[in-house]
Amino acid sequence: MDNIRLAENKDIEGINKLLYRVETVHRKLRPDLFKPNAKKYSNDELRHLLKNIMTPVFVYEEDGEVRGYCFCRIQNNFGNDMLYAMKTFYIDDICVDEDAEGKGMAQKLFDYVKDYAYKKGAKNITLNVWEGNDRARAFYEKMGFFVRSTTMELTLRKPVKVILKQNED
Repeated sequence: MDNIRLAENKDIEGINKLLYRVETVHRKLRPDLFKPNAKKYSNDELRHLLKNIMTPVFVYEEDGEVRGYCFCRIQNNFGNDMLYAMKTFYIDDICVDEDAEGKGMAQKLFDYVKDYAYKKGAKNITLNVWEGNDRARAFYEKMGFFVRSTTMELTLRKPVKVILKQNED
């Protein structure tokens, strides 16, 4: 898969476009949580992730442009008294641009990441998907994922659009 590779600093601009796309999807699902016109990582955070071997980021490049990405995190639970020792490959975020949806690009990106995780000795791949993101959930199920646990929420207060000053409760 010549179009897929580890991301480099030169890819940050293309990655940023996709990060804003993800923000829009999430904000439509949960406007009470996600800020408009924000992205998950600053450029400094992206540069840090790209040089860390424990947080590989992959890009799908086509015609010199980043058309998709997959942020990953290698997790080890060695030394845990309750769980068997294993290496887990966590997909933190995966996205392809809107024009690429339904064209197999996300599956190619996922297959590449799955092969990479296997070669790195991972026992499994995990990820989270927001409730209501039915397209993403259907994609992950098609890739063989199943529900392992569920995060639940109880909202205690209505969102408040007040910015508190530092040291103020």
